[in-house]
Amino acid sequence: MDDSAAAAAAPAPVLLVTNDDGIDAPGLRFLVDQLVAARRYRVLVCAPDSDKSGVSHCITWWNALCCKRVDISGATAFGVSGTPADCASLGISGKLFDGVVPDLVLSGINIGNNCGYHVIYSGTVAGAREAFLYGIPAIAMSYDWVAGQSSVNDLKVSVEVCMPLINTIVTEIKNGTYPQGSFLNVDVPTDAAHHKGYKITKQGKYMAARVSWEQTVYKKPAVESYQTANIDVDDEKDSELVTPAENDLLFKRVIVEKFSDEVEGEEDTDRKSLVDGYITVTPLGALSRMDPDAIPYLKACVSRLDTYQAGPTDRTC
Repeated sequence: MDDSAAAAAAPAPVLLVTNDDGIDAPGLRFLVDQLVAARRYRVLVCAPDSDKSGVSHCITWWNALCCKRVDISGATAFGVSGTPADCASLGISGKLFDGVVPDLVLSGINIGNNCGYHVIYSGTVAGAREAFLYGIPAIAMSYDWVAGQSSVNDLKVSVEVCMPLINTIVTEIKNGTYPQGSFLNVDVPTDAAHHKGYKITKQGKYMAARVSWEQTVYKKPAVESYQTANIDVDDEKDSELVTPAENDLLFKRVIVEKFSDEVEGEEDTDRKSLVDGYITVTPLGALSRMDPDAIPYLKACVSRLDTYQAGPTDRTC
């Protein structure tokens, strides 16, 4: 059998798509459409049945998950009553898709960037991280949505500009040359159609805003949608007015200060490169790294623990 015949006989790579905006979100639907249109992949979808933005790596432990088939042309799809990490875990388990395990997991495309410290909160990133924890290559993808400037069509463009990266990664996986030590976090700039190209970056310390709490008389939005993933959305307009029970208090998060895009001056960080117009590709791992300068300090603290057992003193570490 020649090389071309062997290639034709080889099974199509299997891609699993998940997200945190929910299975009806346009970012996910555009991504699935592009993958199906490529006519080179078997596409599976296992995504939350509703918006699960900002749930980080939360998992469902005690309760069973409800999985309902969803009609998405060209794909086998399920909406799941769980978190993005749940969906990735179930999707790669071989239990939902009759023994099929994906070659690559794609999480997104999310509305709103996931740069810097936002990686910690992101359900989109968690979906990719969960696959990585179990040895499956994964890519989280997000679009830097700006309220009043971005449109749903920008999500479609974001998918289009990410496809060359997806295709290349699949080829590397097929050839056995793709490294297993990290997963990728990709952010597409606001002006996706005029990006400056791909750029390998590192996670920075970016935060979009400083958040506090205030007492309220509103519940969560009466109608949830993918748009609730955007930090700029004022959800109080569509919220339900309620009277708390006696002695109960309602509090909601509020933005007390929006930070500017004057991000840290260090070069090659994810947010700085994104603001500069690049599609950022940030390799991430699952281990939390602390400041190495803290190690000798803490060792000294621990060495003095016996001193403090006699009772409280005014000494500090």
